[in-house]
Amino acid sequence: MKYEVIDARITPEGHLDILSQLEVAKLRDTSQGGLYEIFRNCSLAAMNCGGDLDDGRELLARYQDFDIRVVQQERGIKLDIKSGPASAFVDGKMIKGISEHLFAVLRDVVYVNDEIHGTCKFDVDSSDGITNAVFHILRNAGVLQPNMDTNMVVCWGGHSIKRSEYEYTKEVGHEMGLRSLNICTGCGPGSMKGPMKGATIGHAKQRISDGRYLGISEPGIIAAESPNPIVNELVILPDIEKRLEAFVRTAHSIVVFPGGAGTAEEILYIIGILLHPDNKDIYFPLVFTGAADAEGYFNGIDSFIGQTLGPQAQKLYKIILDDPAAVAREMEQGCEKVRAFRRNKSDAYYYNWLLKIDEVFQRPFEPTHENMASLQLHKNQDSHQLAANLRCAFSGVVAGNVKADGIKAIEEHGLFEIRGDQSIMDPLDKLLQSFVEQQRMKLPGKAYKPCYKVMK
Repeated sequence: MKYEVIDARITPEGHLDILSQLEVAKLRDTSQGGLYEIFRNCSLAAMNCGGDLDDGRELLARYQDFDIRVVQQERGIKLDIKSGPASAFVDGKMIKGISEHLFAVLRDVVYVNDEIHGTCKFDVDSSDGITNAVFHILRNAGVLQPNMDTNMVVCWGGHSIKRSEYEYTKEVGHEMGLRSLNICTGCGPGSMKGPMKGATIGHAKQRISDGRYLGISEPGIIAAESPNPIVNELVILPDIEKRLEAFVRTAHSIVVFPGGAGTAEEILYIIGILLHPDNKDIYFPLVFTGAADAEGYFNGIDSFIGQTLGPQAQKLYKIILDDPAAVAREMEQGCEKVRAFRRNKSDAYYYNWLLKIDEVFQRPFEPTHENMASLQLHKNQDSHQLAANLRCAFSGVVAGNVKADGIKAIEEHGLFEIRGDQSIMDPLDKLLQSFVEQQRMKLPGKAYKPCYKVMK
């Protein structure tokens, strides 16, 4: 099947418009593994705004002839696009929001390559160095605002959810928008789009014209979760771990909606961090919420956390069902307490420096068959360490489901094998099976093929 495409040349508006000759040369290098490949794939995802795909490989296959090149001119740069998705254009002219996203991709890909990986400015082999790198990527993208209020609510949840669940995320977003709260998500569809869409209406009712809808993504996932049209600030972190750290460093509170393996990964990430002894006095509002029919989902998550990480972990969050206004009030009050806490501790309002993030949460996890099989899933370790290893297990499941490299690895070498203590494997297997039964691993209507098997 052929898809309508368009050729175009676009000019940046208020974004990175000057590149060095060396930067342009790197972006033009089409050799395997070069900067161009990352730039091309992320650009295609940005142009697929509002698409219905959750398979990065399928998107790349659909637009095999897509090409994007930087054109260096004396007065700045332009982007030369060949065979781009026609949905990114109106009457032959690129939609402004998509154009902004494209140049955000260019800005972040160049900055990470030159300033993070290409110099010795940041010791990315140390925990503090990684945190500083995340800070500088966000600052370069204009995300960090020194005089900002403590009103950024990060929303996590599934990208392929039922219509009723999506409507609930909009209701929560609307209630938060009425209370002048801003929204940050993973920038894609589903639970990432709904809160933003609801907040736009809430902001409009309150005559708030500068509402922030921040989308944070990374190259490995953006093709499966293309930026939604509401995102007005987009930033691309170099890997999933730095993306997760960016979420928790910029968040003043977090709301989690129903999802699948990716949402479980995010939950285990934040709980693992909060379980660290150094964070026992850090105030961090965390709420799990959904419509009334989400009770079974969150009961499953809560039971899994209790069985694997214990009652201490269950005390770190609240579950609020079928009450958008209560969620929004909890977030509003939580953000006020965060402001007071940070003021008392002399911590920045725009970046949570005080939060201790152990290196185990910062090191990129490569979901190979060997690494998945060797995960330490036993209770003879600190609870935050176990949470980190459980997060990696779910990260591997996500990779095998939607990431091009993960899907390819499954095709070549068979299913990932996950091993560990029976007391952990049984709850893990039960939770993953519940995700499959609830169609939370893929778009509804598609036959799900597991990318893993739990070894008991």
